[in-house]
Amino acid sequence: MKNIFFSMFLALCLVYVFAQLSNAAIPCGTVDMKAASCVSYATGKDAKPSAACCAGLQQLAQSVKSVDDKKAICRCLKTAVKNFAGVQDKFLSQIPAACNIKVGFPVSLNTDCEKLH
Repeated sequence: MKNIFFSMFLALCLVYVFAQLSNAAIPCGTVDMKAASCVSYATGKDAKPSAACCAGLQQLAQSVKSVDDKKAICRCLKTAVKNFAGVQDKFLSQIPAACNIKVGFPVSLNTDCEKLH
């Protein structure tokens, strides 16, 4: 009887874990990789975002399936930006329009990711 109960408990735990994994937000490693080529523009070194920058951000935008995904990407980007000296809000805010991407919120160092919807 203990074995049957334990097996059922283990099966329920596995179902729960896989359900959580399938609903998991986009990992920061993926976000960082897709956005890395935007740093030159965000720091003012390039006059416009590179094709790689826009392509990476386009892929990120297409991967958003929920508000949680949007918040996760926002949090990842805000954390990553801290690693690069010289990132300027005036350039960050221009990236979506320059890459023709609709994000639905203002892109800024001051964006509150938890208030996105």
